[in-house]
Amino acid sequence: MPLTNILLIVLTVAAVVAVVFLVRLSIQLQRTAEEAEKTLVEVRVLAGRLSELDLEVKARVEELGDTFRVSRKAAGGFSDAAMLVSSKLLPPQTKYLPFVVPVARFVLRQMKKKKEKLHVQ
Repeated sequence: MPLTNILLIVLTVAAVVAVVFLVRLSIQLQRTAEEAEKTLVEVRVLAGRLSELDLEVKARVEELGDTFRVSRKAAGGFSDAAMLVSSKLLPPQTKYLPFVVPVARFVLRQMKKKKEKLHVQ
């Protein structure tokens, strides 16, 4: 067999391998492109839903802001009313009442627990 025939066979095999590789590569690229299109459609749908959700969240945040403003005004009014009641209507000795009531409540709870323990034993 002459050298040209061997060279022709080698080149033919190389060409066939290259063509098979390119065909498989093009098929894989086509599949990847199809999957990318499907994913892009899903991303667009999700982006639309996300924008709807964003609008809803913004509306709720504005609602919550209004609620906080109203609550702040109500708390301010309650504080003013409590200040008026405590300074004008109640005697000056009651200014210690906010400190005494929690301590008394704690002491009464402790006594109740001790009493329950004695009844259990």
